[in-house]
Amino acid sequence: MPICNSKSLLIASNLRNRRRKSKSKRQKLLRNERVPLIEEEEEEEDDGAGFKLKTTGTAREHGVQPLGNLYFINRGAVNARNTGLGNLQILTDELVLDILGLLGATHLGVLATVTKSFYIFANHEPLWRNLVLDELKGEFLFTGSWKSTYVAACHPKFQLSGAAESVLKTRDFYSDYLFQSWLCANLEMKPEWLERDNVTRVRGISVEDFITKFEEPNKPVLLEGCLDDWPAIKKWSKDYLTKVAKDVEFAVGSVEMKLENYFSYSDSVSEERPLYLFDPKFAEKVPILDSEYDVPVYFREDLFSVLGNERPDYRWIIIGPSGSGSSFHIDPNSTSAWNAVITGSKKWVLFPPDVVPPGVHPSPDGAEVACPVSIIEWFMNFYGDTKSWKKKPIECICKAGEVMFVPNGWWHLVINLEESIAITQNYVSRRNLLNVLDFLKKPNAKELVSGTSDRENLHDKFKKAIEGVYPGTIQELEKKAEEEKRAEEQKVTFWDSVSDSKAGAFKFSF
Repeated sequence: MPICNSKSLLIASNLRNRRRKSKSKRQKLLRNERVPLIEEEEEEEDDGAGFKLKTTGTAREHGVQPLGNLYFINRGAVNARNTGLGNLQILTDELVLDILGLLGATHLGVLATVTKSFYIFANHEPLWRNLVLDELKGEFLFTGSWKSTYVAACHPKFQLSGAAESVLKTRDFYSDYLFQSWLCANLEMKPEWLERDNVTRVRGISVEDFITKFEEPNKPVLLEGCLDDWPAIKKWSKDYLTKVAKDVEFAVGSVEMKLENYFSYSDSVSEERPLYLFDPKFAEKVPILDSEYDVPVYFREDLFSVLGNERPDYRWIIIGPSGSGSSFHIDPNSTSAWNAVITGSKKWVLFPPDVVPPGVHPSPDGAEVACPVSIIEWFMNFYGDTKSWKKKPIECICKAGEVMFVPNGWWHLVINLEESIAITQNYVSRRNLLNVLDFLKKPNAKELVSGTSDRENLHDKFKKAIEGVYPGTIQELEKKAEEEKRAEEQKVTFWDSVSDSKAGAFKFSF
């Protein structure tokens, strides 16, 4: 997965690049009892192993089965995957798809006629998703599947419908990778993934108490009642946003889309990693949206504002269907953030800065983060591990009208449990100013800083602007930090006190 130093990068839609950079491979379903073995004629609404499939989900793609079925249910069968690939059968499914990702639509179509195995691989939806986004950008109308969308746009004479393209079903085709891709796209969140709620919730807290109890100690909190006066809470429906935005295009992964087209996609899509609308310029594009929400009182000290138009990207409108979201990341530029849900609901999982989530592998310099391909995959393969951890994650479901405070440096994952609209902003206050300045002057700041075209000079610009608008603030904060550090070092521990005989305390002897 690409470096998670920008919120816009988190929802980048290029699956091909994400797979190449990711060090985290899908867990083998054969050795992971969490993923079910599937009977040929089994009813697919419930697999009998605690997994529930979406009633609106797609049928099992081309009859692909998990590899465990070959060994435990259909013993003696020959895997059609291997016979159809010929000499290429020694390659992993992921590598086969990476190779096919280099082909154009015409060659994929020809290859699909060679064998049943190549038919299944060449019709893998993410391949066609990449073709649509690479060639059509955001100028497409989703027609139920990515292949039919591509054909309808580029070869309209074919009139290929979403239902007509996947009629070929195969027997005895076993692939963990392809099966899990389908399963992640069609799986409901398990109740046990949603039941833990250990975040602190507050309502009507004063700004001073918020700073003392949460911002200074760098602790997450869910704030209730902050959005009651927002016009957005009453007005921001899909119809309203489409009406006021008109033909304005919003950032959706690596492309720009009109809201009408995006909603057409999000209303009908069922895929492992749905496209996520995540636009940092929405207020400039549609000024009326800027007037229909206010920054909650707890976050109004935003020191990056001293940079004016040169400040890094800091606020986004976020829209996505059920299953969309952001994989584990730390917010950019060492900032803190708040996330306000306007419609829908979101599941949050957060780990403190010193605890790397299971299945997540940051590079030593923090420039890249490798993690599972999809959020559902992380829940399937890694969420259970956290039950035995001493430092358990902070979790909650944030509903419409609620605000999540995300302290700087905290790892967090967010998944929409239903279609959701939200506003999020990153900010710098006095409590976090020194952390941000230290981050911006790191030796590899050019690779770490995000949201601005001038990454190398952001530290100097920001520091100079702070000193100009708030003279003496940085020196005052540095002095306070040094005093707190010395006070911490001078604290006498219990063991020091009980072993100091000169102080008249008890002394251990054996």
